[in-house]
This record gives sequence, structure tokens and C-alpha cells, in this order.
Amino acid sequence: MDDSRDLDRADLTSFLNDLARGQADAAATLMPRVLSELHAIADAYLRRQSAGHTLQPTALVHEAFLRLFDRDLAHFNDRKHFFALAARSMRQVLVDHARAAQRDKRGGGRLRVTLDERLADPATPPPELLDFDAVLGELDALDERQGRIVELRFFGGLDVQEIAEVMALSKSTVEREWRAARAWLGVRLEGWGA
Repeated sequence: MDDSRDLDRADLTSFLNDLARGQADAAATLMPRVLSELHAIADAYLRRQSAGHTLQPTALVHEAFLRLFDRDLAHFNDRKHFFALAARSMRQVLVDHARAAQRDKRGGGRLRVTLDERLADPATPPPELLDFDAVLGELDALDERQGRIVELRFFGGLDVQEIAEVMALSKSTVEREWRAARAWLGVRLEGWGA
């Protein structure tokens, strides 16, 4: 299977910007590859959720994709910039979906999240998505860079090297900030599900 990571960066960037400008003919060439990679990220994220969630990977990808291109003058610097924005868009879709489910069921049916196997204690239920989003908002306020790293890692599925490239940081800086953010989140989310 072709992977958009194998695509020439200039071609993908050009495709994304053509698509943002409404040039539909660009879609026929690379759209399946871009959607495939977004679907893999969404699928991996949703597989970690509780069995009761109702959002499917395809619906998550489509809604996030529509939100990305529902902006005037959307512009993407490169592949990593696009996927960083896609991570933020997926986070917004997931939070909106969780809020709607909470409203509909008076607090029931919330999506569950797991940050990282090394962070979460398997004996403790994972935090609720809305709780996690609120805590991530707190981290953003305390340290915007760490909040962005968590968002790219958690919602965007980017690895440390990709995050370093997106944020123009060294790999060691991202690793250090990721460790610090995980530690802070672990303390802040201690006792979730209790």
C-alpha cells in the first residue's frame, strides 16, 4: 500500500494547497493517499477507546478534513504542517462528539482515552476525553510548547522526529518536553475514573 510519507514533499504540499484553493482536479491524484494516512491515525486512536464509543474512523477523518478546508485561504507549508493541523482538527471533532454524547446521555457514553501505556496504570480506567481535553487546556496555558507536543503526539499520531520537524525543535528537546508533559499529566490526572 502506498503511503503519503513516500510522496514527494513538494508534490504533496502543492496538492494540499491546490485543494485548499478549490481545485478539485488535484483530489484525484493524491486524495486517496492523504485520506488513507489520516484514516490510519484515526483508527489507531479510536482502537484505544472504550467499546461503547460511537464515532467511527471514517467519520472522524471526514469531519476533520472538512473542518480543515472550511477556512478561507487555508494554506499548508508542507506535509507535516498539514498533519499538525489535522491533529488539532481531530481533537476538536472528538471533543465536540464527546460533548454531544454527554449532553444526550446526561454524562454517560463519554469517550475514554489512554495517553500512553507507560503513563497509564492498567488497573486504573483511562480519563474521559473531556477531562483530558480540559487538562490539556491547562497544560497549554502553563506551557504552550508542551501542550502542542502532546496534541501532535496524541491526536496527530506524529512521532518525536516528526514533531521536532513540525515545531522546528531538536529531537532531544521534544523528547525532554514530552517526558515533562507526560509527568505533569500523570500527576494532574491521578485518580481519574475514581
